[in-house]
Amino acid sequence: MNPELRDLYQDVILSHSKRPHNFGKLEDATQTSHGYNPLCGDNIRVFVKRVGDRLESVTFEGTGCAISTASASIMTDMMRGLTVAEAETLVEEFKSLVTAGTVADSFEDSDASALAGVHEYPVRIKCATLAWNAIAAAIHGKNETTTE
Repeated sequence: MNPELRDLYQDVILSHSKRPHNFGKLEDATQTSHGYNPLCGDNIRVFVKRVGDRLESVTFEGTGCAISTASASIMTDMMRGLTVAEAETLVEEFKSLVTAGTVADSFEDSDASALAGVHEYPVRIKCATLAWNAIAAAIHGKNETTTE
């Protein structure tokens, strides 16, 4: 990756980390889940308001490293309005993005592509996937703590 692109991606991650989108408890959430990374202390709760098969609203709260917070912020932006099936697909595509650097069409023009470089740092993959694993649990009604 060229240095200019790496700097841009770093800026995207820092921006989401410092000013996360959709941060806060969703009072009328229909489903929630908790993500905890015991390796570094990232601690995120995801809130989903599901209407029928569609994720009407998605928010999160908690504390974590820049990658964890940015990833949760990006995830909430991308999940809003999706069906459960679309959300499941997006979670799997995101895992490929951060584990192998594979950029699916869903991420081409999104801030999520800034996290493609995470695959070069295996210890940070769990930081990036924490919120995504939490929303996968939430949309399936598993109000539990995930540590993946």
